[in-house]
Amino acid sequence: MVRGARQPQQPRSRLATRLTGTVEKTPRKRKSRTEFALQEIMTSGGAEDDIPQGERKTVTDFCYLLDKSKQLFNGLRDLPQYGQKQWQSYFGRTFDVYTKLWKFQQQHRQVLDNRYGLKRWQIGEIASKIGQLYYHYYLRTSETSYLNEAFSFYSAIRQRSYYSQVNKEDRPELVVKKLRYYARFIVVCLLLNKMDVVKDLVKELSDEIEDYTHRFNTEDQVEWNLVLQEVAAFIEADPVMVLNDDNTIVITSNRLSETGAPLLEQGMIVGQLSLADALIIGNCNNQVKFSELTVDMFRMLQALEREPMNLASQMNKPGMQESADKPTRRENPPTSFKELPANSVLLIYLSATGVFPTGRSDSEGPYDFGGVLTNSNRDIINGDAIHKRNQSHKEMHCLHPGDLYPFTRKPLFIIVDSSNSVAYKNFTNLFGQPLVCLLSPTAYPKALQDQSQRGSLFTLFLNNPLMAFLFVSGLSSMRRGLWEKCQEYLRKINRDIAQLLTHSRSIDQAFLQFFGDEFLRLLLTRFVFCSATMRMHKIFRETRNYPESYPQLPRDETVENPHLQKHILELASILDVRNVFFENTLDDY
Repeated sequence: MVRGARQPQQPRSRLATRLTGTVEKTPRKRKSRTEFALQEIMTSGGAEDDIPQGERKTVTDFCYLLDKSKQLFNGLRDLPQYGQKQWQSYFGRTFDVYTKLWKFQQQHRQVLDNRYGLKRWQIGEIASKIGQLYYHYYLRTSETSYLNEAFSFYSAIRQRSYYSQVNKEDRPELVVKKLRYYARFIVVCLLLNKMDVVKDLVKELSDEIEDYTHRFNTEDQVEWNLVLQEVAAFIEADPVMVLNDDNTIVITSNRLSETGAPLLEQGMIVGQLSLADALIIGNCNNQVKFSELTVDMFRMLQALEREPMNLASQMNKPGMQESADKPTRRENPPTSFKELPANSVLLIYLSATGVFPTGRSDSEGPYDFGGVLTNSNRDIINGDAIHKRNQSHKEMHCLHPGDLYPFTRKPLFIIVDSSNSVAYKNFTNLFGQPLVCLLSPTAYPKALQDQSQRGSLFTLFLNNPLMAFLFVSGLSSMRRGLWEKCQEYLRKINRDIAQLLTHSRSIDQAFLQFFGDEFLRLLLTRFVFCSATMRMHKIFRETRNYPESYPQLPRDETVENPHLQKHILELASILDVRNVFFENTLDDY
């Protein structure tokens, strides 16, 4: 999934960064498994000789599985963050042990209750670890179906009240386990767009935090309250609400569906490249974030994933089935590979504060135009990073266009959302491989309400173009029926944009090389729609208000095409917002 630099700028909860993105470390036991097992038996009330041999073996076997599961789970954090073979077999072994452990405690619950003193929160911990395993498998593969598996285990913990007795024990560390479970569950629900469940969980978490801080004199009260603030801001990040007739909010998903990308028509000549790996990097100053994700990262991540499938919830080893048993067409691009396979594309998405050079250089190379910030401990003025050092030195925490040159040895697709995105216009294709850069506007009109904390408008267009269109049109809510009507019309616009790109006689062939991939095709059509919308909008009047690309698109055949402009005005008419767009662009149509 997301394998990139994520450097939040503002002080934030240390808890939030470790709640879901890292594997919780469990202290290792120094006792042997046999000693550990016998100790547990003795504490259950009775001499060891009084316990039947079969029951003693049951407890010993359970303790062995529990100890082994903890060892394997702790080892997950030491696995490399890239590649497939390096980690997949380890995950398989870990799932094997947790499968046995989960079934074992189900089959021998009475003996474990009587002889081991098994408590419900301990069962909840096992289920929570399994949920974490599925979540981390999703992080590795971006297969959204494993989010459903994580959700099923987290949901079972809540429904069966496994943690209900924790608050009665005078052990704050157990309450923290419960709070972390809630935070992890919230992240999974956010990724699955289960906002109704999120709101319920936030209320429950708030009550739990209040009880926790009231009962224990803890130092982490502020941090837990910050977790609540972060998730609340994250939920409210979307600028437009879609409403049912009863005014309840409709939850929309922006992952790729079967009808999402415009189909390739017969005769379209496009490349056979496929998106195999995506690097998503977020470092925007003051942008809303939760856990490891800024809003921009969250939106781009969903734009690069398919809708989850409902897999049968079972304790098997994800990803280890034979290919014939796997669902068809379920490949997701953000699967990390150390090296790209043949005919594959790397996508790099940069959402970060701009870094501008303060002086003129004698030459104008790929390190002389600035770039984007990769470290949070910098001086920020009006959202932009500046130098205070000797002007003869480059900013060491800036990602310059030249830093990406080594990656251009293979097909590369770059998206830059930054106030200095234009630095990446100064690219040179040294190796002759397909290369495209989609660049955000460097500034937005002052008349447009500032939404930077709730995510970039450019990324919103790439994730949910209709919501972005509504926002720039001044709309903050819409009825479901009209929303669906507009979505259908937008699909027609995307189909026509696809024809404009593939029929263009002067377009750079790099765009067509990427057009065979569903995800990249959808991003390209949305980019053209975004650019055309902003060029027609009455308040987007400066050149810096418009997206750009490298190589440049032929404007008259794409972003300024009269046929596309007519479509945008028709969409505006459906929404009764035609007055915010110029119509004189259609004089020659």
